Amino acid sequence: MTNIPTNQSNAHITFIGGGNMGRALISGLLANGFQAQQISAVEANPSTGIGLHRDFGIQVIAALDQIAFDFSKTNVVVMAIKPQDFNLVAKELNKKLKHASAPGPLILSIAAGIRIADMSRWLKHERCVRAMPNTPALIGKGITGLFADAAVSVADRALAETVCNAVGQSVWVATEKLMDAVTAVSGSGPAYVFAFLEAMQSSGEKLGLDSATARKLAYATLEGATQLAHNSDEHAGVLREKVTSKGGTTAAALEVLKQHDWHGALEKAIDAANQRGKIMGDELGKS
Repeated sequence: MTNIPTNQSNAHITFIGGGNMGRALISGLLANGFQAQQISAVEANPSTGIGLHRDFGIQVIAALDQIAFDFSKTNVVVMAIKPQDFNLVAKELNKKLKHASAPGPLILSIAAGIRIADMSRWLKHERCVRAMPNTPALIGKGITGLFADAAVSVADRALAETVCNAVGQSVWVATEKLMDAVTAVSGSGPAYVFAFLEAMQSSGEKLGLDSATARKLAYATLEGATQLAHNSDEHAGVLREKVTSKGGTTAAALEVLKQHDWHGALEKAIDAANQRGKIMGDELGKS
């Protein structure tokens, strides 16, 4: 277990929404030194709220109008809600964020596509960080892209990292438009990997392997190759070349992939996700 930094022992984190990603972050924070009394969640669904309290021992608040921030704490609000709900929730929350003698909470949004300018406008608040986690966070193996503008201090950035790193690791991007690239590469990325695994397993079955064996071979191969790449200083292209003997089976397979321009197809797919992210940001920010 990693102890939380001493300057964050006074932190209190309020989750707006207790769905899968919210649960993952809460679990990760508790596993990394935060105490249950440092975390609360606003969750309108009674059964979900009961589950959060039962599983984590945190305070669960049934509605936004029941929030009462303790401004003697270092407050963080994690917006773990659907993007289409962000506008209405933010406009209801904004009246709770102000205090005469203390800074309002740091807002950390994990809602896809919601831009800093829009969340700041709806919340009437400038201490905002935009985050894009991915689903491996559910098992503590996520990676999160982060962006904040100049209104967010170094200390606030460190606090945002602490929250996100509870379920994996994080990277900062220099400009907000790169958050669409983060979404395209890592946010949507697990689906590409699952599609690849699906194809590998299916191919093994067509060649005569039973389903369980084909699955085990495909999954273990991907996991092992990824770990090998992580533990090497060499570019993935160099590693590929090292396992490709001239005239061998690997070369035959890669030649087919080359003929079908699989590299270009994947680049086009990721670019399509990137472009869709831009469109979503435009659409979500209209109101």
